Amino acid sequence: QSLPQQKLLTWLSVLECVEVFAEMGTARVWGEMGRWTIIVLIQLAKAILRLLLLLWYKAGIQTSPPIVPLNREQQQPLHPQDVEDNFSGKDQTYVGRRSSRVVRSLQSTPSLQSRHWGSPQQREESQSRRAEEMNQPPTPLGLQETIAESIYITRPLLHLLSLGVWGQRSWKPWLLSAVLDISSLSLLSDLKDLNRRERAELRRRTILLLYYLLRSPFYDRYSEGRILLLLRLLADYVPGVGFVTRPLMDYLPAWQKIYFYNWG
Repeated sequence: QSLPQQKLLTWLSVLECVEVFAEMGTARVWGEMGRWTIIVLIQLAKAILRLLLLLWYKAGIQTSPPIVPLNREQQQPLHPQDVEDNFSGKDQTYVGRRSSRVVRSLQSTPSLQSRHWGSPQQREESQSRRAEEMNQPPTPLGLQETIAESIYITRPLLHLLSLGVWGQRSWKPWLLSAVLDISSLSLLSDLKDLNRRERAELRRRTILLLYYLLRSPFYDRYSEGRILLLLRLLADYVPGVGFVTRPLMDYLPAWQKIYFYNWG
């Protein structure tokens, strides 16, 4: 990736990290008008950055989060003693004569901070496989797939526009957003030879369609009573589940009012 593309991904990641805080903080300071203003500005900035990545840098299907979090356990460098043993030619493993089991030799045991329970070969294979997955280029998108990704990127802006035209209690913004999400996934379903990250992103988008059960006005008219009843039954009749379901019942009304938790 070029340096400008990395900067775009960084700014996009920053926006996704602070969007909920910005919405809640602005609502506390400037009220409802300020809240919707910051929501529109953040969604507009995210759409511009994503369209630049899609159309200018040919980034393909964009994942969320834009920058994959670093797994420090798997990215841990080799212990200096391991490196020294590699150069000196010492055997890091011992193969049992009867069981043929591969175990680490006592001479090459790393420090506690960098110790792991797999064999050195397994660790090297895992790191090399992960490096290959991370370095895979994005799948080239044709015209149909580019339109589908553009629909997914601009869907929040169209939803906000429809909210301004028809109001928050209308079914039209809910239906428009659902149609755009389903259309985008349908157009992208024909794409073959996706890498692992892109397949995971499409699965995530498909699972997120369940959020429409929690989005107003569907939630207010149909889902709320049934979800709360199910959580209450689980809390009353399943031992131990109440520690999770009761706080969730208290949190759902506040969670449902925050735009970026529902629609972001």
